[in-house]
Amino acid sequence: MQRFSLDTNTMKWDEQISRSTGQVLLKKHLLRSDEDTGMSIEIITYPKGYINKWHTHPCAHAMYVLEGRLRTDDGKTYGPGEFVYFPEGDVMRHGATEEEDCVILFITNKAFEMIYADKEND
Repeated sequence: MQRFSLDTNTMKWDEQISRSTGQVLLKKHLLRSDEDTGMSIEIITYPKGYINKWHTHPCAHAMYVLEGRLRTDDGKTYGPGEFVYFPEGDVMRHGATEEEDCVILFITNKAFEMIYADKEND
């Protein structure tokens, strides 16, 4: 892959319907899938009150909070400037608080896939 740059200030948001909740997520795809590693990078906006269903990924991923507060299944919330790392295979839920949207920089270390878990306590 060759060097490139993007101006995220002028990029349009893509709407994506969450398969788990049916809600609209907003995304800016910075790197869809590196041809060598499968790595991807996106800016994602979770609408206030959004939390996805229990799931896992066959990749590690990290979230850097840009705006709002990210809430996770362990009962913690993270604000702007905080970084949260999820190891490959970790079963999780995450999203925005009830009070405000949450904007994150989302980074994977290899090809992304979402696998929904069989937990009943959504």
